[in-house]
Amino acid sequence: MNGEILTILEAIERDKGIDREILIQAVEAALATAAKKSLGIHDDQELTVTIDRKTGRLAVVSADRTFASVDFSRIAAQTARQVIIQKIREAEREVVFTEFQGRVGDIITGTVHRFEKGDIIAELGRAEAILPKSERIPHEDYRQGERIQAYVVEVRKASKGPAIVLSRTHEGFIRGLFSLEVPEIAEGIVEIKGIAREPGDRTKIAVSSKEEKVDCVGACVGMRGSRVKNIVREMHGEKIDIIRWHESVKEFIAAALSPAAISEIHESPETRQALVIVEDDQLSLAIGKRGQNVRLASKLTNWQLEIKSRSQLEPQPQTLQNVPGIGEALEARLREAGITAMSQLAALTREQLTQIKGIGEKTAEKLLALAKETHEAQATPVAVSPDTEATTDQSEAQAATVDEVLPPEALQESEEQKQGSESYETPPDDPPSSETEDPTTSTT
Repeated sequence: MNGEILTILEAIERDKGIDREILIQAVEAALATAAKKSLGIHDDQELTVTIDRKTGRLAVVSADRTFASVDFSRIAAQTARQVIIQKIREAEREVVFTEFQGRVGDIITGTVHRFEKGDIIAELGRAEAILPKSERIPHEDYRQGERIQAYVVEVRKASKGPAIVLSRTHEGFIRGLFSLEVPEIAEGIVEIKGIAREPGDRTKIAVSSKEEKVDCVGACVGMRGSRVKNIVREMHGEKIDIIRWHESVKEFIAAALSPAAISEIHESPETRQALVIVEDDQLSLAIGKRGQNVRLASKLTNWQLEIKSRSQLEPQPQTLQNVPGIGEALEARLREAGITAMSQLAALTREQLTQIKGIGEKTAEKLLALAKETHEAQATPVAVSPDTEATTDQSEAQAATVDEVLPPEALQESEEQKQGSESYETPPDDPPSSETEDPTTSTT
């Protein structure tokens, strides 16, 4: 038994990666417990078991006597075996915990093992990790045995071993993928200044270069878009806008709102608010579908952005035509009296209106109330703060605000606008097979 126990512990050390000294100490504690039961020694009495690190010889010593190892009974040996197994399991869990604790914030690759209530259990060699449903990209679908990459969010101790929590929605996942694909980022030449993301839909990432000769955007895109295509493919088609970071707030905001062309920016550094003015045909592009473009730009720049078009800054007098509540006959009577705009109507008194042929006091009161309400109502600009969340309710509220400013058809991006969009997109299940199928890429 002397040399055999050391041989076993050395084999466990090689297979499990557990330090031999930890195993020896676990065996000594287990044998001490077994010796007390076998020899009838009370728990309050001292008894130590020592294993010689070179020969494996056992020494069992109590306060007043020394026992030979042959005095252990079969029951004591069985008890020692169970305790040893438990200690080895605890030591193995500690090794796994220590290993993955050091990998928090890294990208890790595993295999889909099983599914539990919408969560994915991934196999990572000798450990398992959980990818909660809330940390999965919407509309992603995995099958058992499929390869999966994720970001290590947290590693904590649990009763059944280390609990490793993964995420594919975390901003660190995008940052890690770019570090893996772009050597300049891994080497520190190109720096990621900020990331704004709505998982599964769109991401804006701001980058800068520490060396003048290195184009930060070009490095991230790669030859013919090869680098960013790999990231988009891993994200299952999520659009990625690569923005060049600028020290100038105006230039950075203008770049963040791409692909829209910005006319003017009036910023307020004290409140970190900015009024962005665009031409009428660029308003829908600056806002984006359900306000996504301006929302991501606000998060990326950490500024509250307010979008207005030229026509909103220069409101035109509203005529009486097609105003709800004013029919053709009433509009004709008012036009005969020289009243053609709502502002003119709002400036009249009830007595002046009743002097017009065909208009009584009740009609005059209704017209004045309608004129006041219409004249004072102004189109609401789109203002988005950096902490705006892209929840369903908020998206619908944002869309309603945009609808008040623009007609429904203006919310649809034209083909010309789409061609000017500085995003990168690759079909997840049908990657390009030739140069003619490559997606259009451009830099900001």
